[in-house]
Amino acid sequence: MANYTAQDVKKLREETDAPMMECKAALDEADGDYEKAKNILREKGKAAAAKRTDRSTAAGVVALAANADATVVGGVVLESETDFVARNEDFVALAQQLAEMYRDSETIDQAKVDGMVEGAVAKIRENIKLTKSIRLTSANPISTYVHHDRTKGSAVVSEGPPSEAVRKVAIQIVAFPPDVLKKEDLSQEKLASEIEIETQRAINEGKDEKLARNIATGRVNKEFVKRAVLLEQPYYIDPSKSVGQFLAEEAKGTNLLSFAYLAVGQSS
Repeated sequence: MANYTAQDVKKLREETDAPMMECKAALDEADGDYEKAKNILREKGKAAAAKRTDRSTAAGVVALAANADATVVGGVVLESETDFVARNEDFVALAQQLAEMYRDSETIDQAKVDGMVEGAVAKIRENIKLTKSIRLTSANPISTYVHHDRTKGSAVVSEGPPSEAVRKVAIQIVAFPPDVLKKEDLSQEKLASEIEIETQRAINEGKDEKLARNIATGRVNKEFVKRAVLLEQPYYIDPSKSVGQFLAEEAKGTNLLSFAYLAVGQSS
């Protein structure tokens, strides 16, 4: 005879989100000991998560959370196997909860984060991964933007008063993800590599080596730098001006300090 009641099964399901039959089986295994049954379900959840770790996660969401005056921002990329799960309200809520945890703590409790993710795997039955997390702080409000499909987002740290112009730069970052903020931030090794690639391209087009190198330098400045450097990019609303020129006109006294870009499927 079972040493537990239907209310115990119901309560265990509500607390663990495990299926009803698994809750009943855990109580059977624990001979009605409620806390022991919870531990059994927790361990089974970890095992389920471990079995799914090799499955690819091609879907997911970006979540950002700011404090009241927007001087601290936490953000995460939480990935799943399918779009169906990525659109699930519980999955989206978990991502937001994780973003708030990163916002609210300088030292994150990794065991708690891992437990939350493992619990979601046990409930949803898909591989779920927290692939990126950030925490930004500033003396001034941080501008953030999350795309409507929740797969991309950004945050911009700046000096100067908050403005719609800086928020538009956050949108720019999501639309055309840059590598660095300003040209000086590009590594010399990367620039040299791009020039070598473009030099070979020009030689293949029939140019002699000296002319090819001049052409390559021009192409790198015109193409690569304007793609990779945020302040050098053509502004998405008016490509006749750069992002830097747009800010100088629309947000005088504003100086961008840094940015973060988050996206599902991001390599790093």
